[in-house]
Amino acid sequence: MARRSVQSSSSSCILFFTLLVVVSALVGYQVSLVAAAQNVPARVRVGVILNMGSTVGARRRVGIQMAAEDYYAANSASATRVELLFKDSGSEVLRAASAAVDLIKNEQVQAIIGPTTSAEAEFVAHIGNRSHVPVISYSATSPSLSPAQTPFFVRTAANDSFQTAPIAAILDAFRWRAAVVVCEDSPYGTGILPSLADALQGIGAKIMDRTAVPTDASDDRLDAMLYRFKAMPTRVFVVHMSYPLAGQFFRRAKMLGMMSEGYVWVATDGVGTFMDRFTPEEVDAMQGIVSLRPYVQETDAVKNFSSRFKDRLRRENPTADDVREPTVLRFWAYDTVWAIAAAAEAAGVTSPAFQTPQTNVALTDLDRLGVSATGRTLLDAVLNTTFDGLAGKFRLVDGQLQLPAYEVVNIIGKGARTVGFWRPESGISKDLNAVSAKTTLKQILWPGEPWDTPKGWTVSPNGQKLRVDVPVKRGFTQFVDVGNVATTGNRNITGYCIDVFDEVMKSLLYPVNYEYVPYPDSSESYEKLVGQVATERADVAVGDVTITAKRMAEVDFTMPFTESGWSMVVPVQKDTGKNMWIFLQPLTTGLWVASLIFFCFTGFVVWVIEHRINPEFRGTPWQQFGLIFYFAFSTLVFSHKEKLESNLSRFVVIIWVCFVLILTSSYTASLTSMLTVQKLQPTVTDVRELLRRGDYIGFQEGTFIIPLLEKMGFQNRMRNYSTAEQYADALSKGSANGGVAAIFDEIPYLKLFLSQYCDGYTMVGPIYKTDGFGFVFPRGSPMVDDVSRAILALAEGEKMAQIEKKWFGDPGSCKSQSSTVDSSNLSFRSFGGLFLITGVVSSAMLIIYLVTFFYRERNELRAAEAASSGSGSPSLRWLRAWMQHYDRKDLKSPTFRTFNDESMRNGSEYASRTPRWADESPCNGGVAEANRMPEEAVGGMSPFSVSRSSEMNGDISPAAGDTPASEFDNSFERRPGEAGTSQPR
Repeated sequence: MARRSVQSSSSSCILFFTLLVVVSALVGYQVSLVAAAQNVPARVRVGVILNMGSTVGARRRVGIQMAAEDYYAANSASATRVELLFKDSGSEVLRAASAAVDLIKNEQVQAIIGPTTSAEAEFVAHIGNRSHVPVISYSATSPSLSPAQTPFFVRTAANDSFQTAPIAAILDAFRWRAAVVVCEDSPYGTGILPSLADALQGIGAKIMDRTAVPTDASDDRLDAMLYRFKAMPTRVFVVHMSYPLAGQFFRRAKMLGMMSEGYVWVATDGVGTFMDRFTPEEVDAMQGIVSLRPYVQETDAVKNFSSRFKDRLRRENPTADDVREPTVLRFWAYDTVWAIAAAAEAAGVTSPAFQTPQTNVALTDLDRLGVSATGRTLLDAVLNTTFDGLAGKFRLVDGQLQLPAYEVVNIIGKGARTVGFWRPESGISKDLNAVSAKTTLKQILWPGEPWDTPKGWTVSPNGQKLRVDVPVKRGFTQFVDVGNVATTGNRNITGYCIDVFDEVMKSLLYPVNYEYVPYPDSSESYEKLVGQVATERADVAVGDVTITAKRMAEVDFTMPFTESGWSMVVPVQKDTGKNMWIFLQPLTTGLWVASLIFFCFTGFVVWVIEHRINPEFRGTPWQQFGLIFYFAFSTLVFSHKEKLESNLSRFVVIIWVCFVLILTSSYTASLTSMLTVQKLQPTVTDVRELLRRGDYIGFQEGTFIIPLLEKMGFQNRMRNYSTAEQYADALSKGSANGGVAAIFDEIPYLKLFLSQYCDGYTMVGPIYKTDGFGFVFPRGSPMVDDVSRAILALAEGEKMAQIEKKWFGDPGSCKSQSSTVDSSNLSFRSFGGLFLITGVVSSAMLIIYLVTFFYRERNELRAAEAASSGSGSPSLRWLRAWMQHYDRKDLKSPTFRTFNDESMRNGSEYASRTPRWADESPCNGGVAEANRMPEEAVGGMSPFSVSRSSEMNGDISPAAGDTPASEFDNSFERRPGEAGTSQPR
């Protein structure tokens, strides 16, 4: 029993410990389950739409899977994990849309990658926009897809419109100004056209033709299109196609001989990026093509991914015999997955949650799609994500990937060789790191293997000579003369326009074969001649064809090689009118007034200087006023007799006489010219005068100005002529005698007419502007620029002058009376220097005299100022005292001092002096009257005289200043009955 109880207790212990171990294990397991549940990352479901049945789709799937694996290998502690759900689109739009609906409705994906093509992506983008599920495409590059229109669409690839700038830069680098654009007829192909047109317009290049090629085009259809291109003069073609269509297109182009020398093919990245997709036959057909591809720097990460990608592709597809290098689209797909994973982690996106739409009736699956609650958060996170990816810096601007550069490649041999780069900030350059654009590329091997750059167009696409139509003229054959073809059958075409065109063609850098063909209907209207080129019945039109806006709407003109404009020629007649005031015309009004002012001023200056010291300049006020004018004007004929005493006044008169001599000589010459030269005046000076008089006018046949003359109002009063002789005959007859009153024509014709008829005609009226004569080419002809540059070079040299001399003679050898012969009036400006010298000298002498007078007479002026009395202000009294003192004779001067000394010795002051001014004649008073001094009779008054006794007091003796003036008042009055005596009382 004891043994049994011991055994029983032992068994109980063992069972207890066993149960304890089991319970502990269960508790630990539960704890581990809870811990594991707490560390599980949140799933972010991302749908991927690919063409799973194609080789490209299979490769892209591998690259996308590797991107997710690489991200979480580098970020193992991520709280989120992207789960990729792949769907097949079969490269069909509807299947891609169906796959998107399935992913959103059934899988509740929070983002969609793809689909592959732009057409598929456009449909899917609208579905994503409706359900707020971001649609992120790495291959839909068409500009027609805009994140601005579908906010939930994100392009992690380059917009095709970005590469239009490098395409235009390539054409600009080689100065190609015309091109044909060939694109694929799909959203991918046609979406680039608006941006490409703007880019080419920015460099001045024209799109001569743009053609959309269907993606399923047959060889026959491609051949028909290429034959049309071959018949065009343009040899530059811009191609934008996906690689399957591009391979077929270039194979047909080579078979038609369009991959030969002279042709230029510039392709977008649809060719350069997918070089590994073309067959050897297609690559051989594309030799010499210049293409683009987005630049990807070959970093260690790129090399590592490429190596791992090829190894994994071989493991998963052992039967694949051609494992190629990844393309830039594969790098963009890799970076897209990396960006979504990084954005989901940064935004903390949780499990998918969709809000059920509140609709009464759900007709289709689209109506049943919910709205993602996390879509907006994930979208914002993706747009703000930046990192260094395989393809370069991943940075989105306006929902699109920004590229650092494009690579310019030249297809040679079995691949593409890099010949340059294009960057937005520096443009085209040989090196990627160039600071500024040099607009040059490395050596390019063009189609046909020429190393020289093709000129980009051909003169004659069919290889024949150019047909150059020339007008048949009956008059003014100096411009174009076809000779008498009807009589002789020979085309001896000559003329000024022909010589200019021949010289221009010789100066071009390439040979041009052409032949002249007369066009007989040009005499009716030159519009028909221009129409020959517009309708491609002629390659060029050469002659006296005026450039007009109407004609430029149909054809292209070179720059003009003659003068521009049109006007009228009228007869001239002699001016037989007489003008009684013609003697005033030699001088302008301003010069007459200025001369009068200076005459008065000069006389006044001389009078001021001579008044105190020269008896000739004294007398009554009116006599002195007259003397001021008389003296200055008498210098006109040098008849002044007054003797000048001061050197200052003599210097003034010397300068003045020189001025008067020059002025009178010029006046005489101008008046003589006016009286002797015969003047010719035009019979009509204005168009309005012709209309008012109802005169007939003439014009040259075939001219373009007929509608313009009719608009002026000359309907039914116009007559046409052909030759210069007819012009002269019609003008000489006049409008009333079957002729015309004026001839309207272009400036070159009028100048030629006036050079032949020198006398009797003149060109009058306004010159109506035109652009002169130019050579006519078809619209868009590449020759226009080259010919225009050649015309400019010819005009700058001597050859153009020699041609003009050959056909029009020496310029000026026969001058026409184009303007009225007349003598121009003399103006103040013509004598401005003389007026300046005379004015400065006269003013300087006057100032010197006044300064000297004030300084020498300062004591007398103070005494006179102190003795002055009367009303008025102090300034007025001072001025009156100064004027009184200035009016007295300067007895200190040699003139009066010598005269007074001799008078005292002879006993009479005026005994031996001839009476002047106011001296009375001896006949009127005998000896006594003869001996009276004139100053006593007139009081010695001047314009400044105030008191008669003041001057008399100064005339007594040199010592009069020491004697009070009152002692001599009335000292010379005669007593009654004492004739001829003068005794003091």
